[in-house]
Amino acid sequence: MAAVVLDLRETSKAERVYEHLRRRIRELALPPGTPLRKEEIAFELGVSRAPVSEAIARLADEHLAEVFPQHGSFVAPIRPADVRESLFIRAALETEAMRRLAPMASPPLLARLDANLAEQAAALAGGDLLRFYDLDEALHAALFAAVESPRASRLLEAARAPLDRVRRLALPGQGRAQATLAEHQRLVDAIRTGDAEFAVAAMRVHLAMVSASVERELSKMEETPREGR
Repeated sequence: MAAVVLDLRETSKAERVYEHLRRRIRELALPPGTPLRKEEIAFELGVSRAPVSEAIARLADEHLAEVFPQHGSFVAPIRPADVRESLFIRAALETEAMRRLAPMASPPLLARLDANLAEQAAALAGGDLLRFYDLDEALHAALFAAVESPRASRLLEAARAPLDRVRRLALPGQGRAQATLAEHQRLVDAIRTGDAEFAVAAMRVHLAMVSASVERELSKMEETPREGR
């Protein structure tokens, strides 16, 4: 029994390390190419190397880290192919979620979504883009969670990982944050009508705008190597 308790504790530590590193990578606090030194991470978070190794392996599965047995672990580069695949998966899952959600959205859910939108507006008014981005993620998470499909939720979360770094780069530019808030408002308004196809259309428009802003950032990345030749 003691061994089982120890395993559970190690699993909890690995989850904590994973969430910490994942957030820092997605926020670009750890840019692509940054070494992930296990000893330093373990010391910083007060854990052994084992949970750090487990966390980095999970990040590698999500294309957020790379592990080279002879050279160490590093934050993965932003690969356009991975980002575009994420956009494809996200569009498929989130539009279908809207189709299922709109006819059954409850008043408590709509109240939570409205409260989130109010907080998004306050974050933008205060110039807090980090807070706005967290609320953006929370809104989409609440929409998908309401469909009550845990496996699909995990798939979506993993698929979003390569996309989120580029979205953070794109958000400050060309009024994208303000446009995102307006699109989110239309999403919630569409859900409130109970019309599944209207809700699907609202999500498609939102994701098309996300895709356009992401593609602009990817184009910059893809042009940079050619300029350096």
